[in-house]
Amino acid sequence: MKNTSKRNPWAWIPTLYFAQGLPYVAVMTISVIMYKRLGISNTDIALYTGWLYLPWVIKPFWSPFVDIIRTKRWWTLTMQWIIAFALAGIAFTIPTPFFFQLTLAIFWLVGFTSATHDIAADGFYMLALTEHEQSLYVGIRSTFYRVATVAGQGLLVIVAGLIETNSGLAPLNISVNADPAVEWSAPVLDAVYSAEADVDGELQFITPQSNMTMSVSTPDEVTATVDGKETVMPFAAYAALMRDSVKHMNERNGFVAAEVKAADAGTKAVKEDGPSGFTTWVKETFGENREPYTARNNNFAIVGVRLNRQPAAGEEIVLNVTHKSGDQSIKLEQNALSTRFVFNESNWDKPAYLFYEADHKLTTATEARFEGASGNIPMAWLVVFAVLSAFFFVVAAYHSWALPRPASDGQNEAGTTASSIMREFFDTFKTFFRKPQAWTAIAFMLLYRLPEAQLVKLINPFLLDPIDKGGLGLTTGQVGIVYGTVGIIGLTIGGIIGGIVAAKGGLKKWLWPMAWSMSLTCLTFVYLSYATEPSLFTINVCVFIEQFGYGFGFTAYMLYLIYFSEGKHKTAHYAICTGFMALGMMLPGMAAGWLQETIGYRHFFIWTMICCAATIGICAFLKIDPNFGRKTDK
Repeated sequence: MKNTSKRNPWAWIPTLYFAQGLPYVAVMTISVIMYKRLGISNTDIALYTGWLYLPWVIKPFWSPFVDIIRTKRWWTLTMQWIIAFALAGIAFTIPTPFFFQLTLAIFWLVGFTSATHDIAADGFYMLALTEHEQSLYVGIRSTFYRVATVAGQGLLVIVAGLIETNSGLAPLNISVNADPAVEWSAPVLDAVYSAEADVDGELQFITPQSNMTMSVSTPDEVTATVDGKETVMPFAAYAALMRDSVKHMNERNGFVAAEVKAADAGTKAVKEDGPSGFTTWVKETFGENREPYTARNNNFAIVGVRLNRQPAAGEEIVLNVTHKSGDQSIKLEQNALSTRFVFNESNWDKPAYLFYEADHKLTTATEARFEGASGNIPMAWLVVFAVLSAFFFVVAAYHSWALPRPASDGQNEAGTTASSIMREFFDTFKTFFRKPQAWTAIAFMLLYRLPEAQLVKLINPFLLDPIDKGGLGLTTGQVGIVYGTVGIIGLTIGGIIGGIVAAKGGLKKWLWPMAWSMSLTCLTFVYLSYATEPSLFTINVCVFIEQFGYGFGFTAYMLYLIYFSEGKHKTAHYAICTGFMALGMMLPGMAAGWLQETIGYRHFFIWTMICCAATIGICAFLKIDPNFGRKTDK
């Protein structure tokens, strides 16, 4: 007989959803950082890791098997054990000659295993908790999933960085100061040759620009030498020329491998014919009347680095430079240029160049510090994935005890044949679309977040774009605080409070307040787009309100997905619902950028308010049991 004893949800929900978030971060984010540090080209990273998202896209198609075969508890625990062994496999294949192919294959395994774990864990959540408890803990599970993403992208990368820093040469420290009061001056590329080098001392990196100050302002035009001739060019062209020069010099001196890009002649042959007739009509009919935007350029600085003496024959020293602390409005260019340099006996006395940019919107002097580490990079990432693997071994063992055994989790456990499994497989999709109000539910999944699906794509650009382009003109560092910190706090608090109140009153009671919360808080961006230079405090308050409203309103969305999934195939049906949820965010988001560029920020935010009618309107057609999610007296 099954043990149906009740386990306190706090004993397993936080750890379960923390474990759910970590593999996703490992596959989608940590893998990219690791490959970059290990010297894989941007082309290969973008090509191969971009496909790793596929398992989460297509997971609804195999969700019926999770629902039909064995229990959700079995699937959850089995996937955690597989992930533990797979992460160990990544750790121990990193030092091998064919690490890229081997780790990539295992990342694919982790991706499909993690997506399957998502299906099983979400299904188990619905089976192990009462409707009231599902409402109460919906914000808690989202919070610990977000904590996992922060831990994965932050703490684990920091661990790798610490190992790199402490296992190689003395760290290279560079402090870059950006000051609006400083006059612009052209970068001096040969400054590194003037650095004093102790050729008999301990091997180390040297630069005469370890503490440099750069201007924020830039001239309109610059006189530069091109092909032996002095040429007057716009500053933007000059900056692009210098960036290309840095790239070519680093490649020519052997610090960076030249990337071979796929032929794009067909793309280049396509001529720009200007906006379409429809775009022109939309712009003329609904667009803002705004003065033409005058672009301003970010200033740049170039820092040269070299070794003080020749390394041993055959020895390679890899230098990785990253942002250590300070204002992120001063950034190290990494999109077009590499920040990973390989020094050896033939190029040690040549300079490897770093390219820095300062946000032109800075109005006060600020500083950022960068660190170059040259330690054992494979060992650093081996440790990271070994730690991840150890965590999953521990969490799988813990969940073997902590996860309850609900009586309802086992209805498909025995007596299945190949024919019955396939019959159940197709029956899962058939019963989903035959549910009462199925098409209304699908419309709800697609339309409830219609305003936010468009808004979320343009929040960061709106905060960053200069005032004369319709934005708020914040620096990169300010946006990191406003949206990356204050916004996340508002989103998390809103979700937690939403779960608490829904658990008291039920989904039906709180559906309308949550729908209005998600809708009306969008007005904060309408206000910001019309406000005259709002203060940073006002911007923080508005972003907090909007994100709080979204987190609060999103609770109703998640609870309705759980409500609609109730029934025989609830696990598979919930996975199908999440597919429609992703589609509802993807499609509107694809058109949001075009629409904003066509009609401007002010009218775009007004449009999102108009779209709130879809959020409110679709709620009027939903039929929900008044007792769903509400605590009832026993």
